[in-house]
Amino acid sequence: MTRAAVVLMAYGSPERLADVPAYYADIRGGRPIRPELLDDLTERYRRLGIEDSNPLNAITEQTRAALEGELQLPVFTGMKHWTPRIADAADAALATGADTIVGLVLAPHYSRLSIAGYRAQLEDVLAGRAQLAFVESWHDDPGFVEILADRIRGTDAHVVFTAHSLPERILAEGDPYKDQLLETSRLVAEAAGVGDWSFSFQSESPTGEPWLGPDILDHLDALHAAGTTRVLVCPVGFVSDHLEIRWDIDTEAREKAAELDLDLERIEMPNADPSFVRVLAGIVRRALRVPSAA
Repeated sequence: MTRAAVVLMAYGSPERLADVPAYYADIRGGRPIRPELLDDLTERYRRLGIEDSNPLNAITEQTRAALEGELQLPVFTGMKHWTPRIADAADAALATGADTIVGLVLAPHYSRLSIAGYRAQLEDVLAGRAQLAFVESWHDDPGFVEILADRIRGTDAHVVFTAHSLPERILAEGDPYKDQLLETSRLVAEAAGVGDWSFSFQSESPTGEPWLGPDILDHLDALHAAGTTRVLVCPVGFVSDHLEIRWDIDTEAREKAAELDLDLERIEMPNADPSFVRVLAGIVRRALRVPSAA
């Protein structure tokens, strides 16, 4: 009989303000760090009120615990750039005696620059010690689509779907990331009966190369110029409140909208909402080819 466990993966966030330099160094992977960029990142976390504990990490733990309860299977959190590491989570999953490990990233859309990196870390630890059932993408999961549709249904504002930008070179490499994002946006809009919508990217990093656009701040300029007065942001590329939501949308985009006299709101993120946890549980069950519980 198959014994399964789940490694639930996320990008990770520093637990306290003092952790930011080490966290950023991990993201940079040994590449040089410009002091002004580190200072900027630290200030963002400071302005979000993260001093001695990070409520953003607590959301991931709440999701993990709820998913474990829903599945009645061991679920372990593994972070790509912070602790607990993906390797630690995989070791803990193996220690349960599991012979099948489901790898699920809390990011619905596939990109070689993101999801493939999670898989590689997990595969390095498992290395034939257990079967890996890795979920590459769940961008068109009907339950996920419906959760987002519920959050925009009935609005009379212009809906802007957003996701984290990536370098433009992924398009030439045939990466499906942008196409999957647009498909999710279309499916959500159709399910909600919303015809007035557009898409933009956010959270571009200053790497010196072109990134996918338009950026949300530039997009707000364009919407204002076209006569839009009310905007509802639906971040389809994210599933929980973290820096890219609390800062890039709730701080920067709101400040930009205020300058333009735009009324800007955003949807409530799925976080550990029971309906979202049930969606994740369904994804895991399908990965295991196990029927849903009655």
